Amino acid sequence: MKALVLAGGSGTRLRPFSHSMPKQLIPIANKPVLEYVLENIRELGVTEVGVIVGDRGPQIAAALGDGSRLGLRLTFIEQDAPRGLAHTVAIARDFLADDDFVMYLGDNMLPDGIRETAEQFAAHRPAAQLLVRKVADPSAYGVAELGPDGEVLRLVEKPARPRSDLALIGVYFFTPAIHEAVAAIGPSARGELEITDAVQWLVSSGAVVRAGEYGGYWKDTGSVADVLECNRKLLDDIVSGVAGEVDAASELRGPVIIGAGARVTGSRIEGPVIVGAGSVVENCHIGPHTAIGRDCVLRDTRIEYSITLDGATVTQVRGLRGSLIGRAATVDARAEGADHHCLVVGDHARIEVAA
Repeated sequence: MKALVLAGGSGTRLRPFSHSMPKQLIPIANKPVLEYVLENIRELGVTEVGVIVGDRGPQIAAALGDGSRLGLRLTFIEQDAPRGLAHTVAIARDFLADDDFVMYLGDNMLPDGIRETAEQFAAHRPAAQLLVRKVADPSAYGVAELGPDGEVLRLVEKPARPRSDLALIGVYFFTPAIHEAVAAIGPSARGELEITDAVQWLVSSGAVVRAGEYGGYWKDTGSVADVLECNRKLLDDIVSGVAGEVDAASELRGPVIIGAGARVTGSRIEGPVIVGAGSVVENCHIGPHTAIGRDCVLRDTRIEYSITLDGATVTQVRGLRGSLIGRAATVDARAEGADHHCLVVGDHARIEVAA
């Protein structure tokens, strides 16, 4: 089996961050989303991975290298424009050859893994095996209608009047039968080759297509709120470890990770919290569910339920919550401000918070 990871989306809901970095590289608990995806794939015993990239391909390639660091062999496949999920299968045809494969959207977080679904696919080998989940607004997703034994009866992409609340959640297992289906369909009304149309072609042609409801944690990290919520979930599972320096005037409560070369002085940190390697935390109160990236500087600041990306600086800000601070961004306060601020600050920005 091979894997096809889709990392070419533009990430409009994550602007301003997606203007300067691929959304798949946004860090959750100080690790890019895409690395979690690749680790899930490696856990299946799959080592040959095709990565679909767009105009941010060089950034993704620089972050992942050839995959050897992750125990994988990566092949980068360029998509010239967003032309639909089925189009990615078509342009990856040479890489996929006649192997079974798992297709995985590179901004989806499933920290509990997909091993159970992979085992079901291997045991029964339907033409396609899908993961679905009940959602509040199925009209925003591809929607599956299932029979009593998990067989897929019908698939519709973003229906105006959904007949089911079961959404496709971004992981698909396919046999080579999908290639004939992709070749048989045309663009949808929005001008894209939809994977739902290709799978529906299989269903209509009498092929066996199955789906199972995913019971683990799942989050599409397409918005700031989703990124922060997923960060909270992953931080809840961390185990304390102090590799940096913490002075006697500081207090660590709960699970806290202090990275190598980091320095904490005169501060109170209430976990779960990660402070990345090389960061400096001085006279701060760091509250729960906060991830501080590498080489950040926080002084005289109170922050919780937030993420600061690598190289960010936050000084003299009395209260940050639910905030996402970009790489090398600077946030400081020149006067007493409100008790609470919620900021989304892009890479290399500078913000002054004042009364």
